[in-house]
Amino acid sequence: QVQLVESGGGLVQAGGSLRLSCAASGSAFLINRINNMGWYRQAPGKQRELVAVIQRGGTTTYTDSVKDRFTISRDNAKNTVYLQMNSLKPEDTAVYSCKAERLGGNYWGQGTQVTVSA
Repeated sequence: QVQLVESGGGLVQAGGSLRLSCAASGSAFLINRINNMGWYRQAPGKQRELVAVIQRGGTTTYTDSVKDRFTISRDNAKNTVYLQMNSLKPEDTAVYSCKAERLGGNYWGQGTQVTVSA
């Protein structure tokens, strides 16, 4: 088994920053086989969308709406992925969830709420 636990969400004013963390725990055998890790978000009434993804080797991809504001990174030694969010906007308000991908299965965290006030 692999468990993902997100942290770092909260309430901030527009223009503020938050740093989300997602730590993987459980089977070392399975954790070592995780390749991509990503952050997704889902706002009320909207579909879940990919925010950013990072491969084990460090290659990153972002959705256009967060480019130049968000940065995804990972520490493979700590089995942790991060999302630094700057210049937050009210439209960034959503539940942010961490996803880990490996050959043969995916893992999801429970999500952390990010609320950005105007």
